[in-house]
Amino acid sequence: METEIFGHAPSGEPVHRITISGGGLTAKVLTWGAVIQDLRLKGHEHPLVLGYRNFEDYPAYSPYLGATIGRSINRIRNGELVLDGATFELEKNFKGLHNIHGGSTGAGKRVWQVVAVGPDYVTLTITLADGECGFPGNLTITCTYMLEAKGTLVVRLDSVTDKPTICNLAHHSYFNLEDGGATDALDHEVMIAADAFLPVDADLLPDGRVVPVAGTSHDFRVARPVRMEQDGRQIVYDNNFCLSSQRQPLRQVASVRGPRSGIEMSVLTTEPGVQFYAANTLGGRPPIGLTGQPYENYAGLCFEAQSWPDATHYPYFPQAVLRPDQAYRQMTKYSFRQN
Repeated sequence: METEIFGHAPSGEPVHRITISGGGLTAKVLTWGAVIQDLRLKGHEHPLVLGYRNFEDYPAYSPYLGATIGRSINRIRNGELVLDGATFELEKNFKGLHNIHGGSTGAGKRVWQVVAVGPDYVTLTITLADGECGFPGNLTITCTYMLEAKGTLVVRLDSVTDKPTICNLAHHSYFNLEDGGATDALDHEVMIAADAFLPVDADLLPDGRVVPVAGTSHDFRVARPVRMEQDGRQIVYDNNFCLSSQRQPLRQVASVRGPRSGIEMSVLTTEPGVQFYAANTLGGRPPIGLTGQPYENYAGLCFEAQSWPDATHYPYFPQAVLRPDQAYRQMTKYSFRQN
């Protein structure tokens, strides 16, 4: 375990980088956004995730590389949160029309505090204030990263509130199991154990339908490459895949394999949904990544365990409301092995 100052937030607050190791994995965790900046598997030359070499690039350019996002992952239509008959006007930080990822000062873009650290784990916490970005309630979030035996990264997310609010947290690493993002991940073979997904509109918000994956380009029930074209263009994957109608005991919901490296990653979670994003808008940013070059589109794949997005507008979706007498608990595991 090693701790160092990695940079300074725009506010001047120091940002620390903590290195932990265990189970054949080594992770570098930032107190900014509870970001996993780097993740390595013993015996594999390249990083497993996308990250930037310099801290200043995170607040300036990062599309939430490796961050823990809250208080609400994904998009909320019209920046409008309807809760217990009341309407809360949220910050419209997506196209000036909708809220995304909890707002411009959400958990993924703030400095967290370290509350515990050991050789193979680190626990960080943050409190998002009542009214911040328009959300009700003081929401305290705790994130624990643990490196378990057999190459497993554990993400434990806990939260409590003092008022009814929305709480939909997710880890947002971009994975590339071949060369760390030097080339695209479209030939990665992906399985997602979902019979349905949520189609989206032009602003990438659910349109209210829950559509069976059978016979569509979103059928990943049997592992297949992400690469699939329609009219000569790669199909965009940025959708919630519907795993269940409520939070479940920990179970495997997805897997991905790098065909050249032979590295496989299994995704296990308690959550009712997983957002599969193939990074079609990642390119065009100048920062240097861990590979020594800027990342291009499709350089990584995200498996964001979550509740279904924009759920307060669709009462038949699993809801992500948290009340003062409740506790939010999510467990997600990313387990790696090399064949």
